Amino acid sequence: MTRRLTATDIVAGYRPDLPILHGVSAHLDAGEVVTIIGPNGAGKSTLIKSIAGLVKITSGIVEIDGADRTGTPAHLLAGAGVAYVPQTGNVFTTLTIRENLIVGGAALPKAEALAQIDRIFDQYPMLATKQSEKARVLSGGERQILAIARALLTSPKIILLDEPTAGLSPMAASELFDLVRGLVADGAAVLMVEQNAKAALKMSDRAYVLAEGENRIDGVASDLLENDEIGRIFLGARPEDVT
Repeated sequence: MTRRLTATDIVAGYRPDLPILHGVSAHLDAGEVVTIIGPNGAGKSTLIKSIAGLVKITSGIVEIDGADRTGTPAHLLAGAGVAYVPQTGNVFTTLTIRENLIVGGAALPKAEALAQIDRIFDQYPMLATKQSEKARVLSGGERQILAIARALLTSPKIILLDEPTAGLSPMAASELFDLVRGLVADGAAVLMVEQNAKAALKMSDRAYVLAEGENRIDGVASDLLENDEIGRIFLGARPEDVT
């Protein structure tokens, strides 16, 4: 299996003298969904942002397809096949859906961008039927679909998702997870931070559990779903109570 991403011994944070991550490691292979879970303040979003070039890494290495990309700014990582979808502020609410996609494809040649937008509309009919409407009319789930669709315009090999189901209804979250599984079926690899631990583990291939900025447990997602230690220590509940 092709190794898409390797993060090794990452130390990072928002201030050099106050690291949030203390030597965290993770990897991502082609065709898999890997989820990062753990309690609030564990460093989950910091990890994915550091990989995406949005948080300074003070030590450690991030490799994309075997090449050292440590500290590469987010806009340059796109050229290496990496797309990052933040938790909030991920669509332009005053622009139409089509305009959002045009912005997302700005780095592509015009003809290629238009062809990719047509492909997105074929793949996501909901976006096509509302393409002339402002993004602010979309529901939370629809906005997340638009944000992910915009990220897909450059045909990324790696998609980084930061809490994609935050604030969504259970039905919308389930639909979004189905969409994520579809992304890897199309050949991408997804690294996802998610608070909805139980649902995320059910649809993931592997997972990492972080606590206090460190790796604590990792493994096959279905095995972690049954791990009593995760529910008791890291999520503050029995596994069956985790939602």
